[in-house]
Amino acid sequence: MASGNRFPAVIESELPVGSVVTASGRVSSVHRVGDPYDDLPFSVDELVALDDALTDATRSTKVRFNAYIGDLGEDTAAGVEALFPKTPEAERSVLIAVSPNQRAIEIRSGRKVADRVTDRVAQLGVTAAVSSFGEADLIDGLVSAVRVMSAAIAVR
Repeated sequence: MASGNRFPAVIESELPVGSVVTASGRVSSVHRVGDPYDDLPFSVDELVALDDALTDATRSTKVRFNAYIGDLGEDTAAGVEALFPKTPEAERSVLIAVSPNQRAIEIRSGRKVADRVTDRVAQLGVTAAVSSFGEADLIDGLVSAVRVMSAAIAVR
């Protein structure tokens, strides 16, 4: 538990086996192989749909499509700029990054595909995603963005 906290929100002795309170006060737990995990943020069907969209887009355009859902920091543009070089095949890829807490979507493309993944194509992707995001459907928004962008790239 964090120092100076006299009344922890979590009592260590009541945590399940494999869980611990870290020095920062965060609870860290392991997941046993084979046990079902009920706290996934997305259903298996949603993840399969996203994977299919990413795979189909990559195959049809020869541009690697990557998606990121998570905190990009207070300055989302700077956050995605720091994240993008660490994505697979960054030079010939496109990253669609969503920061739900900031209600932001950022799209970046690599140098080798910048002539195909233009600002116009990125704007098409953002537009396709926004309506689903407004209904709190992140996966559908990402799938829509990937499909619209890949269609626009394939036409060129």
